[in-house]
Amino acid sequence: MKILLINILSVFTLATFAQFAPVKTGAYHWSDRPVKVNGDRESGVFLEGTAPNLDYLRIHATTQYKGAKPSPAHINKEREELVIVKEGKMKATVDGKTKILGAGSVVLIMPGQMQSFENVGDGPLTYYAMQYKSTKPVNPERGIAAGGSIMLNADSLTFKPSERGGGRAYFDRPTSMCERLEMHVTQLNKKGPSHSPHSHFETEIILVISGETEMTIDGKEFKAGAGDFYFINSELFHGVRNANDEPCTYFAFKWK
Repeated sequence: MKILLINILSVFTLATFAQFAPVKTGAYHWSDRPVKVNGDRESGVFLEGTAPNLDYLRIHATTQYKGAKPSPAHINKEREELVIVKEGKMKATVDGKTKILGAGSVVLIMPGQMQSFENVGDGPLTYYAMQYKSTKPVNPERGIAAGGSIMLNADSLTFKPSERGGGRAYFDRPTSMCERLEMHVTQLNKKGPSHSPHSHFETEIILVISGETEMTIDGKEFKAGAGDFYFINSELFHGVRNANDEPCTYFAFKWK
């Protein structure tokens, strides 16, 4: 009986880990996501799997219709979460603190903290949510020491012009799950690259806010417009560029 129980537990454990495959490098398009409508909101999952340095990674988008009830308050005990407001006005409550956030705003939520989001605008509220769990043990003290959970309104961040356009720095810090998580927005005013193609240890996501972009990843070509994003695995040679002479903007965030 003991041997049988061990075998059953072993099979269950393998099945649990086997259900998630590595996330594929490439472009993920807004129009391709499966959408599920549930009363006063809709949602769709772009990807779910494992990634370098992450045992679990899930990215989805949720739209709360005008007048929708707040999302139920909940706690992610073993996952950290990064939320990006795509459109609308959000009332975000994290660990007892509340802030009104507009498009382009970001919420970074440490594990174990109560969270809830509410549409307080005159139209729909749409936001991306990225949940992730590190391959290494969670380090709450590191996350708290680096500032804990944060809510950043895009309007409060300084835009710094550059020769190609400009950008906004959001943060560059450790978290409870990551040794480093860095995030910024880049604007390119004309056709061409933001910088020379390169590679780095961190896994990276490029989320397009406006305009049309092209990207070379590991010798393959991809395209993405507003609402789409690129996923670039660790150490892959890559470079993003504006596809035409109309301005484009995008989030770039990477972690290790």
